[in-house]
Amino acid sequence: MYTSQPQANQMGMGGVGVGQPKFANTLVTQVELSVSAKNLLDRDVLSKSDPVCVLYSVDPRTHQAIEIGRTEQIANNLNPIWNRKFVVDYRFEERQLLKLAIYDWDGASSQLTSHDYLGSFECSLGEIVAAGGRKFERNLELPKEFRNKTSTICIVAEELGATKEVIHLKINGRKLDKKDFFGKSDPFIVISKAMDDGSYSQVHKTEVIKNTLNPDWRQFTLRVATLTGGKPERKLKFQVYDWDSNGSTDFIGEFEITYAELLNATKENRASFSLINQVKKDKNKKSYNNSGLMNFEWLRIEEEKTFLDYIQSGVQLHFTVAIDFTASNGDPNNPQSLHYRNPNMDNQYALAIKSVGEIIQDYDSDKSFPALGFGGRIPPNGVVSHEFVLNGNPQSPFCQGVQGILDAYHHSLNTVQLYGPTYFAPIINHVARFANSYQDGKNYFILLIITDGIICDMDATRDAIINASVLPMSIIIVGVGNEDFSSMEFLDSDGKLLQFNGRSASRDIVQFVELQKYLRLQYGGNPTTQYESSAALSRDVLAEIPSQLCEFMRFHQMKGIFP
Repeated sequence: MYTSQPQANQMGMGGVGVGQPKFANTLVTQVELSVSAKNLLDRDVLSKSDPVCVLYSVDPRTHQAIEIGRTEQIANNLNPIWNRKFVVDYRFEERQLLKLAIYDWDGASSQLTSHDYLGSFECSLGEIVAAGGRKFERNLELPKEFRNKTSTICIVAEELGATKEVIHLKINGRKLDKKDFFGKSDPFIVISKAMDDGSYSQVHKTEVIKNTLNPDWRQFTLRVATLTGGKPERKLKFQVYDWDSNGSTDFIGEFEITYAELLNATKENRASFSLINQVKKDKNKKSYNNSGLMNFEWLRIEEEKTFLDYIQSGVQLHFTVAIDFTASNGDPNNPQSLHYRNPNMDNQYALAIKSVGEIIQDYDSDKSFPALGFGGRIPPNGVVSHEFVLNGNPQSPFCQGVQGILDAYHHSLNTVQLYGPTYFAPIINHVARFANSYQDGKNYFILLIITDGIICDMDATRDAIINASVLPMSIIIVGVGNEDFSSMEFLDSDGKLLQFNGRSASRDIVQFVELQKYLRLQYGGNPTTQYESSAALSRDVLAEIPSQLCEFMRFHQMKGIFP
């Protein structure tokens, strides 16, 4: 909810002792959970309780709880702070359910039924990592006979993993060798690192600077871990080549240096290295000095914030859903309609809402979401609108949780006449206006558009996306039905930036998926369950959100807009 700065972010869960998820290639971050409790029940007669905390992973389909691990026992203590930590895998694009149960440990038996139950609590890992101040605190559900008492559990999540250091470099070249017959040279840099077998692996290539012997390459950033593999003594090779229009390259020169030596040489920021072409040097031993100079104008190392860092520092995700009410969906009372409400199964719109919303709601403090529609004739006058609220209250378009969105959607099917055409730009501009008002580094907006048809305002939509690309905002488009969605994929500019009318998006903010492909998924020859379709959909549509948010935040921090 915009006015109260909802929270947000998610990832899946996978814990110690838990099998790998069904879907590969997800971004995994390890998180350490520290647990404490207050005012536990005293179940011992002659002393206080001796509590142990047990962590479970809960299967969302079967609700079966699988034990991940246990803390140590703390004797005679109703306010324990356990020393043993739990380490779990965190995935933004999955809803990972956890259960924590506390027992008064009496005796040597490892069977939980041999010990007194003190209370438990269930939540998602997303709720824990998104907790304000990094401390997630809730009341335990106590045994029935103690419901008049209150016990509290507190969980603190901390991200683990490799170094977050990145290195920012600004390099130029001076007096490079001339390689082109009719011009000068078109130089670019290739940076490679030495591998254990003696070979070199490329880690970065700069842009080509045309027709110059004195290039000034753009600043670029590399992860220190990528550059060194954790070994500061690893050799690095900086090579300069001349680019040719036929795709070939001409070698200009190179130098080798370790990462540690590079840091030492650039202590005062500026450093200069001779580029050597060994073949040319061997031919002209007396007269050859070098093939030019590579100058480091400056080198800066800093710790780069991760997605979890931003979430735990208070960045809020604001979720808006927009639903297609055009006539091409078919009469909602017809079982063939994409809007038909089958009592035994979610339609494709409801499936998409649940797949995305049930994950993001864990990161929203009040779980209030605007729900919009487009392409329908709205009451009371039957005017076609491309931007209307599903709950009928423009002053407060918010729905409470995913179920609230579904309730408003189903209600609108009875009050809104399906019409058309399919316009995206008004919806995108609607959310962009809010994103433009919250450029404080603490808010990020996610718009989910669910549609069955081809966009009728493609030019205006391109303009709206390019305008929104400078804002704290991402757009997810889910195509339902069997329409040809090739034009939608054009908006999802993976590998290149969206361009229109001589303008270019500043970053990629659109992710498009076709829902029908997920409904056709099969495992072991059997049709996938609705849960598996939903899990696969949420994984793919949400996978890019962490990197899109981080890219926006880092860009504005480098410009000095955000602290």
